[in-house]
Formats: sequence, C-alpha cells, structure tokens
Amino acid sequence: MTETKTRSPELQHAAGAIEDLRQDLFRDAFAYRPMGPMRMDGPLTRRLPAALAARVAWAPHAAVLGAALITFLAGFTTAGNGGVLLAGLLPAVCVAMTLIRPVGAFWMSMALVPVGVIVGGGDEPWEPSTFISHLVVLFVVAARTRPRTAAWMWVLTLLLGLVVEGALTGGAGGPNTAGVAVASAFALLVVSLVQVRREAQREVTVQRTVTAVERDRRTLLEERTTIARELHDVVAHHMSVVAIQAEAAPYRVENPPPELEQAFVTIRENAVAALTELRRVLGVVRADDYEAPDAPQPTLADLDRLLANVGEAGLVTEKAVTGAVRELPQGVELSAYRIIQEALSNSLRHAPGATARVEIGYVLGGLGLRVVNGPPTGPVKPSPGAGHGITGMRERVAMLNGEMTAEATAEGGYEVTAFIPAQRAESGAPVGPSAAFGEQA
Repeated sequence: MTETKTRSPELQHAAGAIEDLRQDLFRDAFAYRPMGPMRMDGPLTRRLPAALAARVAWAPHAAVLGAALITFLAGFTTAGNGGVLLAGLLPAVCVAMTLIRPVGAFWMSMALVPVGVIVGGGDEPWEPSTFISHLVVLFVVAARTRPRTAAWMWVLTLLLGLVVEGALTGGAGGPNTAGVAVASAFALLVVSLVQVRREAQREVTVQRTVTAVERDRRTLLEERTTIARELHDVVAHHMSVVAIQAEAAPYRVENPPPELEQAFVTIRENAVAALTELRRVLGVVRADDYEAPDAPQPTLADLDRLLANVGEAGLVTEKAVTGAVRELPQGVELSAYRIIQEALSNSLRHAPGATARVEIGYVLGGLGLRVVNGPPTGPVKPSPGAGHGITGMRERVAMLNGEMTAEATAEGGYEVTAFIPAQRAESGAPVGPSAAFGEQA
C-alpha cells in the first residue's frame, strides 16, 4: 500500500511564488519585446487630430530616450574612477534598452551596481546615474509587465542594495539604499495602481459588452416568444375550423362515398394532431404566469380604437388609407396592428407634444405601413424601456418575409416604414415600402 504525500499549503504557496519569479524574470529574460505605440482611445487622446495622434502615440518612446539622455548627463558630470563609460553610458543604455528588452534591461541595471562599486571604488551602492537609471528601468519595466513583476523587482533591488552595502562598502551607504527602496517603492506603487485600474476598466468594458450582447439576445427571444403566443391564437383558430369543417362535411352530402368520408376523417385527425403539437410547442416558450387572452387578437379593423386611445393620452394622430381595402391573412393584420401600436407608443414616450401620421397602403403584393411623428415639443423624460419595441417590430416583419426601416427624420422626428407581403405580386417585381407610399417613404 503506497502512501501519497501532499505538501502543506505554505509549501505550495512558496513553490508557486518561486515559479512566478522564474516565469516573470528568468525565462527568456533577454527576449526581444519591442514597445508598441501608445493606445489613442483615451478620453483626451481620442480627440486629437489624426496627424497629431500619430506622433503622440510615440510619446512614451521619446520620454524613455529623454530619461536615457538625462541619465548619461548625470553620469558624465559625476564620473569618478569608473569614467564616463561606467557612470554615464552604460546606465543610459540600460534605460534605452527597456524599449526592446525590458527584463534584460533590469538585470543589466542590477549588474551595474556591484560593478560600479568594485571598479569605481565608491562608498555607496547607488551613484546618482545608477540611481536614476535603475529607478527609470523599474518604472518602465513595471509599466510593460504586471504588478506581480513590479513586486519581485523591488524585493530583488532591496536585497541587492543590502548585499552590496554589507559586503562591498563595509556597511556604508545605508541611507543610500533606504532612499532607493523608498523611491522605487513609490514609483512601482504608482505604476501598479495605474495598471490595476486600467485592467479593471478593461474588464468592465468586456463585461458591459457581454452584458449588452446577452441583453439583446434576451430581448430578441422575449419578442419572439411574444409573437409566438399571439400567433398561436391565430393558427389554433384556423386549425380548429379545419377540424370542425372536416368533421361536418360528410353530413352535408347525401350518401357520400366511403373514400370521401375517409378523406375527411384523415383531414380532421391531421388538424387535431397539428393543433395538439402546436399547443405543446407553445407550452415550452410560455412563462409560468402567462394567461391566454380572452378576446380575439386585434386586426386593422380595431385601428380606429387604438388611435382614439393614443389621442386621449396626448398624441394627435391622423390616418390615411390608400388602395383597395381588403381582408388580409390574420397573421398579417395582427403584425400590422402591433407594429403601428408600438410605433405610436414610442412616439408618446420619446416625442411628447408631437403629432403623428399613420399611413396604410393596400397594394397588389401586400400591405405597406408608415408611421411618422414630428419633433417633440415638450421635455423628453428618460425612458425605462429596454429597447424591445424596434426589435419586436423587426422580428414581426422578418417573420413574414417583409422589409422595414426605422430612422430619424430630417425634421427631428422619427419614421417607421414597413412592407408586409400578403401574396405574390402578379408582375413578379419586388414590392416594398417605397412602392406602397411613393418616394416620400
């Protein structure tokens, strides 16, 4: 029997920390990682002209090179026994190196500290040039990596200062190391806070995008469910009529042939089966608290009552009907009624004090609708709606293979135009909203 040994949580955390250190600062330390241009999607940078933005995008590179020049000048003015090469040029190279090999620049900057003490014979681990160089390197590398890397770099910097101070300077330079530790901690803290905030904003943006997509998808499903519930009453009515007529048809003919009776029986059985399946499918999309309406589904014959209701609510509306008025399939009439109803509701909600016009055009291939309102004349209150209206109208039109447009007008109002085909046009030419209302649509 074998015994499985598990490490304690403390050892697991320690092993994870060592692996993080190896991953951040040792693996491919001198890999080529050029710094890209700055993102120009900030609240201020996005307002810049394109020509100026193309130059501003390289501002971080110019700032790093400027820091490298300052480092070189600081080393040049304070060059000791190590000369300009060790005191000025190499620290400046470390700063510039952060643009292409950031982690390698950190290790090079770390190596210059003991080399400067040994070759230059200084009493302090950090000369002015190496102090500036290392601080800039820490800042740039932390900005280009992640907060965890910044913490490791600060710990290694502190350990290096203490080792060099104790082994090479005989305990001198304590305030010098403390100053580097405090200054670098402050710089790394600022960079880490900016990175954490930026990452949080990025996550919030992603979450908002996902939420918006899910909300649109949920809205679409809710509208499709509503349409399915309404059309169920229409289809169920017709299927019930088919079943009743198939059952009563044999009694209207004296001595009908057996084949005819069997045909009507089959028709009735198929109608009942289809009606049963329809109700079963609709039960899947129905909410638990849904109650089927008692009254029949509305049609265009009920439009005058709808216009009277919105008129009482404060929306002055006029109606214009063109073409030969005829009875259309009930699904077309229901969808047309709902589209006009939703368009007028949007006018009430978003254009208080405006007037609206409803145009209905009966053409050879179907039905044209146009609902347009003028600009609001009163204060517009924020709408609590979730944007279901336009989505529902589009779904109804798409379900019937129609066309629809919804857009603002030049006068400041809003216009909804739709065409719902009811039968194939004899000419074979496509019929749309423009054909129903002319060029004004």
